[in-house]
Amino acid sequence: MSTQIDLLLATHSAASIPEEPQPGPSAAPSLTYSDSSDEHEPEEPRQPELRRRRASTRLIAQSPADVQRITGETTTQLIRRCCGGGCCLGLGRPEQQDVDFEQIEFPDNDAYRSLCLKIDRVPATLTNVCDVPEQTVFLQPLRRPSSIPSPTDSAASLDADGETSAVGDVEKTLHNLSLEAPDTRIQPPLFVQPHPPHHVFAARIHSARELTRPGAEKRTFHFDLDVTNYPEGEDVDFKVGGAIGVTAPNEASMVEEVLDLLLVPRFLRDKPVLLRTTKGRWPTVWGDDQARELVTTRRDLLTWCSDIQSYPPTKPLLRVLAEHATDANERKVLLYLCSAEGQGVFCDFRTGPHVSLVQLLHAFPSAKPPLDLLLSVLQPLMPRFYSLSNDPHESFLTRDGKQHRLIEIAVTVHETADWRSGRRTGVGSGFFQRQALAFLDAQRRGERDPEFYIPMFKGLMANPLAKQFVSDGPMLLIGAGVGIAPFRGFVQRRLKTANCANKVWVLQGIRDSLLDELYSGEWGAHEDEVKRVVESRRGEGRYVQEEVRAQADLVWYIINSVDGRVFVCGSSKGMGEGVEQALVDVAMAKGNLEREEAQQFWNLKREAGQYITETW
Repeated sequence: MSTQIDLLLATHSAASIPEEPQPGPSAAPSLTYSDSSDEHEPEEPRQPELRRRRASTRLIAQSPADVQRITGETTTQLIRRCCGGGCCLGLGRPEQQDVDFEQIEFPDNDAYRSLCLKIDRVPATLTNVCDVPEQTVFLQPLRRPSSIPSPTDSAASLDADGETSAVGDVEKTLHNLSLEAPDTRIQPPLFVQPHPPHHVFAARIHSARELTRPGAEKRTFHFDLDVTNYPEGEDVDFKVGGAIGVTAPNEASMVEEVLDLLLVPRFLRDKPVLLRTTKGRWPTVWGDDQARELVTTRRDLLTWCSDIQSYPPTKPLLRVLAEHATDANERKVLLYLCSAEGQGVFCDFRTGPHVSLVQLLHAFPSAKPPLDLLLSVLQPLMPRFYSLSNDPHESFLTRDGKQHRLIEIAVTVHETADWRSGRRTGVGSGFFQRQALAFLDAQRRGERDPEFYIPMFKGLMANPLAKQFVSDGPMLLIGAGVGIAPFRGFVQRRLKTANCANKVWVLQGIRDSLLDELYSGEWGAHEDEVKRVVESRRGEGRYVQEEVRAQADLVWYIINSVDGRVFVCGSSKGMGEGVEQALVDVAMAKGNLEREEAQQFWNLKREAGQYITETW
């Protein structure tokens, strides 16, 4: 790999030879840290260049080849995965002049109006209506002797061979549930296994605080999680730059509302029930594709196993609602969305304002399908992953005479539009925000050691940041927003080594340092020398990619040094794209490369493990 890079650079002038970065004509001072730095003569003031306005949108796909390059899927695969309707394959029948239309009354409620369906009239005859999806989930009542107590938190796997033949095993399982089953108020049932053989651990919140200040565009919270008692026997440990998985539940009030809308009796919601599936991985996360029999409760399934708000509505879901809609007008609208004639409306609907299951059930109030049929078509509730924001090998606390191990993470709250409350949070970030606010409120009420938990696991740690972190070699860390969090652990580790104190630099992009600068003052003794903050909403208003160009000497020195690495972390929209373009510009200027050659240079560095990105 190094030979290819050398050949690429050797064809150009000696200006490409990396040298220790020196203060030069850069628009911003160098970040190179030194224990003793000489004062330099001030430069002649330059006429500031006009900053190009960043476009709000950017065309990234113009052909099927572009789609496959970006997504890794063919257009047919992408379409079928997206909505299942083949909207771009011409399956919708063009409107004809002789088509008969019927007058229907559209649902008159706020939820339906919030769907923004562009339906003026509905054809009397619909074609290519998708079939009712196969039911793969079945809920069956359990018959047990009155001597066996009914547990409140139930979830355990059965070893039964037949459908209901293992009655003795069911009774034995029920009898032992109170001892074996986890408390599903703080962690999922045992069968929700995120990554075999790893199970979910309820990590107690040691402390929580808000990193952003009132007025910030997005709220970010910091958590210290106690992992002292994390189960032993796993071969993987927490790593600098690593991540943890979190199995966040659906919001309890939203789950309760879904059960209310489906008319599930309250006495059945927490009652043990036999769950039988015919195929698939659900209700596990990454288990084997197989039939299952489990004892659980309806509430646990809806809380921990099925996503009721993150995914756009699918045709199978709408078809299930249509099949059980008792109102003729509601049924007609739902069937229209599942038909060839309604394909265009369905595509606009699916890509429009975010729609949750609760919103759909309110919009079509006569549709009340059985819960098990609904569970057959809902998407599984997947874990969320969060990078560690500390060096996990050095974070310990002595409490109650014992040494406790802590890991730290930062979570930015993600919000989307909501038809009823204006804004609603995502599943993962909303859960973290509720836990943080409840923890802080308990402390304000005088509770000395409030008990709140985060259901997490460390089974998947092979993220790019952790894999490419090394203990030596110069390192440039570029991030914006909460993407800066994992770099805090990098700096903590590097600054503890004397020969690395002059080999780590940070470029942090934020909106306003008074509102949303994360971890200010928490980077170590040399923070001012190794970190530069770039504000987009204060002062001259600059983006972090502009600072990358200003620090071209430093970038070029690091990427061409032995074990030199450039890390980028944060949102791919705007920041990630802008930084990548700035790095290409640096290679063109410092290496005398053409644009295609500069892009190839960074591609080779990526393959060599020297240019690492973690964007979303």
